[in-house]
Amino acid sequence: MSSLADDTRWLDATAQSELVASGKVSPLEMVNAAIERVERYDSKLNALTYRWFEDARQLAASSDLPDGPFRGVPYLLKDLYAAEAGKPLSNGSKAYKAANYVSTEDTTLVARYKAAGLISIGRGNSPEFGSVPVTEPEAWGPTRNPWDLARTPGGSSGGSASAVAAGIVPIAHASDGGGSIRIPAACCGLVGLKVSQGRISMGPYRDESNLGVEHCVSRTVRDSARLLDATHGPGIGDVIIAPTPRRPFIEEVGADPGHLRIGMLDFNPRGGDVHADCVEGVHKTARLLESLGHHVEPGFPDIFSDNEIGRAFSMLWSTNMGTAIRRFSDALGREMTPDDIEAMNWAQAEFAKGVNGVDFSLAQASSILFRRAIQSWWTQGWDLLLTPTLAAPPLPIGSMPNNPARPMTPLMTAGTWVSFTAQFNISGQPAISLPLHRNADGLPIGMQLVAAYGCEDVLIRVASQLEQATPWAHLTPNL
Repeated sequence: MSSLADDTRWLDATAQSELVASGKVSPLEMVNAAIERVERYDSKLNALTYRWFEDARQLAASSDLPDGPFRGVPYLLKDLYAAEAGKPLSNGSKAYKAANYVSTEDTTLVARYKAAGLISIGRGNSPEFGSVPVTEPEAWGPTRNPWDLARTPGGSSGGSASAVAAGIVPIAHASDGGGSIRIPAACCGLVGLKVSQGRISMGPYRDESNLGVEHCVSRTVRDSARLLDATHGPGIGDVIIAPTPRRPFIEEVGADPGHLRIGMLDFNPRGGDVHADCVEGVHKTARLLESLGHHVEPGFPDIFSDNEIGRAFSMLWSTNMGTAIRRFSDALGREMTPDDIEAMNWAQAEFAKGVNGVDFSLAQASSILFRRAIQSWWTQGWDLLLTPTLAAPPLPIGSMPNNPARPMTPLMTAGTWVSFTAQFNISGQPAISLPLHRNADGLPIGMQLVAAYGCEDVLIRVASQLEQATPWAHLTPNL
């Protein structure tokens, strides 16, 4: 590799943008360095689906490149819903891939990425329709974890996380409908901030009141904060708008968080095992937080123990799948068939056909009651909740096989592994996964902190405090 590809490999997006702004490195040189890293490492990872290197080079060399805060920094778009005009999009789907589907316009978020000066060089692999927390779509094959190629990088933003963890790009787009920013961040040793519902516009196609939000995976807290400054705020017709921040999020990096009261949850209140590595990580993080002046004690919202919300979430998730497949059929101009869709997703869509309007309304009502109940815990003197991000370390590739004879097995496996994330998609609260622990095998074990609705500022302050106390950016995989 060229020295520039080596020299910039482990720089975060802020540092790369500073090199470009100083004139020491041109945008084209920065993009070429990232492309060189793709060509060297992605054959081992399978992190990228589409590559549009020549388009990226043309933009980097153009006077039309916006002079935003990330001018000249290369990144990936997740291959799920993130439409960029003139670029292919598969959503992890065999049917979309075969049809060579090309987006006709930018989403609001992609337009904001462009205005910030970011340059997309391709797409990160995603499971079909983002439906499982591993990244092994039939359309593209499995993406691998740079820390252990036999293990998953998580999902659904697995391609993005794998590429950032490997040092291919410093930052990448990610989305989170049940944990899909935090899960791959935990698996790959990254920062994964799930923002509040309505913080970032889902326009023009999607709905802020649904389960999903969008942001990024990054190697540093400051990158997540700076990108949030560049992308937050309502778009035309948004149905939920998060409270306006008091000041730029980047100003929260390094700011004193004060002395916080933090609840600690180190087991699954609904039953199910939590791996000893994850429990150890919670206790280690609790001790670190106490050493920084915070008060940590066992505590969590009682509603966490309620199994009813799992049934409501499953109904909403399945109905979303049925809706998505209907929309994809419309976009492709033909009805999708079982040959087009992976078995688990087809089974969910078939289940959704039996959900009537009353069933769906009752599921929504349950989620609203859950949302109010869980958010009320933060009004009772608590500032943050600490949990493991996942109930076990990164799973081996193939742990959630697509078996038409038992199509729902992957979802049941996922429900055991992903015990601490989807609750906060329902509640709409911000949550962050931080790489605060490693197990004996050197695998990253992510820790999750959850704040009250609209309080990304508190998360960023505490996350940057933890990052300073126990740095992680120097920990890099050996490929």
